[in-house]
Amino acid sequence: MVEVKFLGSGNAFCPQGRLHSLVLIDNKILVDVPPTIIPQLKRENISPADINTLLITHWHGDHIFGFPFFILERKFISDRNGDYHLNVHLHKGGKEKLEHICELAFPGTLIDALKERVTFCETPLGDVINCPDWKYERFEVQHVPETDPHGYELKHVSGLILLHCGDSGPCNEIEIRASRAHVVIIELGVPDEVPTEMHFKPSTLKRLANDNPNTIFLATHLYTNNHEEITNLPDNVIQVQDGDIFDINDQQQIRKIS
Repeated sequence: MVEVKFLGSGNAFCPQGRLHSLVLIDNKILVDVPPTIIPQLKRENISPADINTLLITHWHGDHIFGFPFFILERKFISDRNGDYHLNVHLHKGGKEKLEHICELAFPGTLIDALKERVTFCETPLGDVINCPDWKYERFEVQHVPETDPHGYELKHVSGLILLHCGDSGPCNEIEIRASRAHVVIIELGVPDEVPTEMHFKPSTLKRLANDNPNTIFLATHLYTNNHEEITNLPDNVIQVQDGDIFDINDQQQIRKIS
């Protein structure tokens, strides 16, 4: 059984009732570290020290600016003795970027914690460190090029393929991988009238979902207020809300439990 919990479902602007998009997998793996990460974890009574692994998708602030606060909290509150190690999967050059924002945020304070308590892994595919049930492959997606945007294809020992698209507009990599995935976590960040190809919109997600009727799409990074539904999306698209929890069984059947 795999659990997918949405600690936040909003885009960069945090629409009413939504904090920044944040996904927790099996209570161990966080995808990105948004500025709202500490209140998001507290809201669900999750200790930052219980998080084994981070997967970083790209360098926009709403996805990484919570990292210094996450490390600070672990150092001084939830893991004062340094008993728990954090593993961070990210692309080339990412270690230096995260170290830099930690130094900007809290000069001199987090150097020892980063050195002694964090392992950075830039390998593009392999085992998710300290999560033996999962393997990953990182892949490039269509977003602002300066942010080095990527998604993750996650494979569970049960055979489940879970795709996290990061922030992306339509692209070949997502189209190819969505066709073999059982569940796709995908951003739906802007309405159709916004002139951009860097995000999925209702019309482009509708086309992708119709092309892959056997795949479940969990739409997050939403521009709508909480509990507002975008109409006319296919039945295999679920618009998530903050706090939604889904179970996926060994037969790849998904069920909302909260």
